[in-house]
Amino acid sequence: MTHRHIHFLTASLLAMTFCAFVLGYEKHALNQAQERIQTHARIIEDAMWNYNHLGASEYLALAADTHGYESLTVTHNNGDIFQDIRTESTGRLEPLLIRLHLIPRVPLMARVEYRGNIIGWVEAIWLSRSIYIHAYVFFAVVLIYLVVFLYLRVLKSKKVLEERVQERTAELLSSNRALKREIDERIHAEEALRASEEQYRLLADNINDVIWTMDLDFNYTYISPVAVKMHGWSLEALKTLTIDQVMPPESIDMAGSLLASRLAEGERRGSYNRSVTMELDLYRQDGTTIPTEVTASLVLGEDGLPTGIMGVTRDISERKKTEKEKQELRSQLERSKKMESLGLLAGGVAHDLNNVLSGIVSYPDMLLMDLDADSQLRGPIETMKESGQKAATIVQDLLTLARRGVMAQDVINLNDIIASYQTSPEHQKILAHHQDTEVDFQLEAHLFNIKGSSVHLKKTLMNLIGNAAEAQPEGGRITVSTESCFLEYPIRGYNTVNEGEYVRLQVKDSGQGISPEDLNHIFEPFYTKKKMGRSGTGLGLAVVWGTVQDHHGYIDVLSGKGKGTTFNLYFPISREAAAEKENGLRLESLKGRRETLLVVDDMESQRKIATHLLGHLNYQVHTAENGEAAIAFLQDHTVDLVILDMLMGDGMDGLQTYQNILKHHPGQKAIIASGFAETERVKEAQRLGAGAYIKKPYMLDTLGNAIKEELRG
Repeated sequence: MTHRHIHFLTASLLAMTFCAFVLGYEKHALNQAQERIQTHARIIEDAMWNYNHLGASEYLALAADTHGYESLTVTHNNGDIFQDIRTESTGRLEPLLIRLHLIPRVPLMARVEYRGNIIGWVEAIWLSRSIYIHAYVFFAVVLIYLVVFLYLRVLKSKKVLEERVQERTAELLSSNRALKREIDERIHAEEALRASEEQYRLLADNINDVIWTMDLDFNYTYISPVAVKMHGWSLEALKTLTIDQVMPPESIDMAGSLLASRLAEGERRGSYNRSVTMELDLYRQDGTTIPTEVTASLVLGEDGLPTGIMGVTRDISERKKTEKEKQELRSQLERSKKMESLGLLAGGVAHDLNNVLSGIVSYPDMLLMDLDADSQLRGPIETMKESGQKAATIVQDLLTLARRGVMAQDVINLNDIIASYQTSPEHQKILAHHQDTEVDFQLEAHLFNIKGSSVHLKKTLMNLIGNAAEAQPEGGRITVSTESCFLEYPIRGYNTVNEGEYVRLQVKDSGQGISPEDLNHIFEPFYTKKKMGRSGTGLGLAVVWGTVQDHHGYIDVLSGKGKGTTFNLYFPISREAAAEKENGLRLESLKGRRETLLVVDDMESQRKIATHLLGHLNYQVHTAENGEAAIAFLQDHTVDLVILDMLMGDGMDGLQTYQNILKHHPGQKAIIASGFAETERVKEAQRLGAGAYIKKPYMLDTLGNAIKEELRG
C-alpha cells in the first residue's frame, strides 16, 4: 500500500471521527440545554406562583445572556405571558451564520410546577453555537495530524542519516565496542541503583506507615519521617530515645519475648527468614499511647546470622475505634432483639395471668360483703385482695412492655404531664418514703408538643423518679428537666440517637450509679437490685423501655459507680397544637414588612422549615447550604438579615461565615441559630455585631421575636 493511500485512509478516518464527534456533541449539548431549561422552570416556580416579576425577570435575563437564548418566554397555564426576554446578537457575523443555519435555532420547552401542579410553561429559542467548537476541534485534529506526520518524517530522515553514519564508522565502533559495553553496563547499573534508592526513599517518606530498622538491643538505626506525625518527637530525638521511652513495659515484654522465640526457632531450624505481626502500644511525646500493628523480621548479615531488626509500624487507632463502634452497635442490636423477645414473652404471660387473676381480684370483694365485721376470715381475705391487686399491677406492666404501636397517639405537652404528676398521690408517696430526697423540676417554658399516651408517659416519669430515689438511700437531689433540642449529628451512647428534632426528658440523680455489668441489663424485666415486693416489681425500667419504643423515641443512659445516673429520653417533636390548648400566639405582631432574609444552614430539612415559617411571617426568604454559598450569594445581593447556623459540616462554621460577610458588608445584621448550647464562638459572633442567639428547633414566636428585635435595632 502506497503512502498516498495511507494518507487518504488516515484523512478519511479523521473525517469520520470528526463527524461522529459532532453528532455526539450536538446530542450532548441538546440534552444539556433541555436540562437547563428544566432547571430554570424549577427555580422560578416560587416567583411565578407569587407573581414576583422582578426576581424572575432578573434571573431569566441573566440565564438568557449566559446560555445564549434568542428568546425566553414564560407563560401561565391560562396563556398569559409572565415574562418575555429577548436578546440581540453581538457582532455582524453571527446574524449571517444564523440565516445560513450554521448556528441552528433550537426550540426548548419545560413545564413549571408548584407542589405537583402545572402552573405554566417556559419556552426558549436556543442558539446552538457549537459550530465554533467543532471548527476548533477539527483544526486541532488537523494540526495534531500534521505534527505527527512531520515528526514521523523527521524520525525517518534521522534513521537514514544514522545508518549512513554507522556504515562509515564501523571500524571505529568495532575497536571500541568492548569498552563501550563495559561503560554502558556500569552507567545502567548506577542509574538503576539511584532509581531504586530514590523509589524506596519516596516510599518511606510518603506512606502513612513508619518504616524502621533497629539493632538487636532495640535502638533505632533508621526511622522514616512519618514517625514525626505518629509520635510527635523529631527524627533526631527518636533516634536517641531508649526502648522504654518509646514503648510501655507490657509492650516491651511482648516484643522481647517474640524476638527471643524467633531467635531460638531460627537457630533450631537454621533459617531466620520469618516475619511476625503483633499489636503493640507506643508512646506519643505528650505521654499518651497509640495502638499500632507492627510487622517485623530479622536483618541477616553475610554469614546468615541476625544483625538487627527491620519492620513496619501502622497506626490502627481508627481501626480500633471502628471495631469499638461496631461492637457497641452489635450490643445495641442484641439488646433490642432481647427486649423484643422479652416483650413477646411478657405479652403471652400477661394474657394467661389475666385469666387466672380475674377470679382472685374479683371474688374477695364479694366475700367481704357477706362477712361480718368481726369475722376471723376478713383479715386473710383482705390480704388476698391486696396481693391480687399487686399482681394485677405487675400484669399491667407486662402488657405495657409487650404492647407495640397500640397506644393512643394524642398531641400532648410533656410539661403538662409533669405538672399533673407533681400533684399525684404516686409522687407524694415517693416523697413520703424518701423524705431526705429533693426533686427539682426545671421545665423549658416554650416546649414543643409530642405525640403519644399521657398515661404511659406519666408512669414512665414515676418509674424514673422512683428509681432515682431508690438509688439515694441516704437522700440527695433528683433533677427533672425538659428541653426542645435539635441534633445535627447522631449521639452514640447507650443507644444511638439519630439526628433530628426532639423533646428531651432528663431525670438525673446523684446516687450510687450503675456498674457497667448491670447497665446492659437494666431494662430487662425482673432484672433488679431492689428487694422484690418491697421496693418494686422489677418491671419499672422495662415499662420505660417499652413506652419509649412505642413513642418512636430513644434512650441514652449515662452512669458509673459513685457518679450518679442520668436518663435522657428523646421523643420526636410534633408541630401540631394540642387539642385542649388554644394558641395564644398573636401572629400579626410577629409579621414583617417584606424584608429580605438569608437562611444559612447545612441541613435541607431545616432550610425548608425556616422558609415555611418565615414565609408565614411575610418575609422574603433566600437560603444557602453552607458558608461559602452564603458569601457567594451576598456578592451580588443584599439582605436585611442573615440567620446563621453555627455548626455546619465541612467548610466554614457560622462565626467564620459572619467574619467573611462583614468584610464585604460591614454592619450586616444577623442572628445565630444552633442545635447546641451557646458556645464561646457564638459569643464571639455576637461581639462582632450578631444579635440574638436562638436554639433549634425553630419555634415561630422565638424566631419571629428575634428577627423583629434585630431589625428594629
